[in-house]
Amino acid sequence: MSEVILKIEKLNKHYKDKKRDIHILNDLDFEIKKGEFVSVLGKSGSGKTTFLNMIGMLDQPDSGDIYYAGQNVSKAPSSKIDILRNEMLGFIFQFHYLLPEFTALENVMLPGLIGNKKSKDEIEKRAKELLTEMGLSDRLDHKPTELSGGEKQRVAIARAMINEPKIILADEPTGNLDEETSDVIHSLLRKICKEKNQTIIVVTHSTELANITDKRYHLTKGKLELV
Repeated sequence: MSEVILKIEKLNKHYKDKKRDIHILNDLDFEIKKGEFVSVLGKSGSGKTTFLNMIGMLDQPDSGDIYYAGQNVSKAPSSKIDILRNEMLGFIFQFHYLLPEFTALENVMLPGLIGNKKSKDEIEKRAKELLTEMGLSDRLDHKPTELSGGEKQRVAIARAMINEPKIILADEPTGNLDEETSDVIHSLLRKICKEKNQTIIVVTHSTELANITDKRYHLTKGKLELV
């Protein structure tokens, strides 16, 4: 039986505006096992990005617990959270956020050079392997301005994998791409999940992407419902 890699219990998050208190996550429960590919759908403003920020340790819940491999990270000090985030998680965003002054290879290497115990040569070798798997072996020395939208997103995927994360978190990873390029990214994410037993959680508006995931959840009224 696959291990539960992430477990959430009774997660709550409120936001206040001038008129009301918004209960964006409401006693939310969730778990995902190693190697699962899960999507989260929902209307704009339903809390999808808030949910991703909570499990990405980018924001703190008001209450509730988040466990990674049995370790409660929701109450960990910020100094430890930074280390855990870099070691355990890989992020893919709607916008690639590649640094324009660096090459594709250098962009992929960067997270590996931050607090990683591997040598620079080992990290460079790993980055080259990942970019080759992404079909970008001839783009290693190209800067972001010399890459297409799909190529930039594939570099971003390689960057998310450089530290061999336990979970990849993807926020609208094909939101800025055309249909054909989106299909390429969809297939690539599916391949990564199955061939590498990589756990992936993707927040998306795309039913096409959601349809290739193992499980689909809908976030409504602050809770996740399996659909």
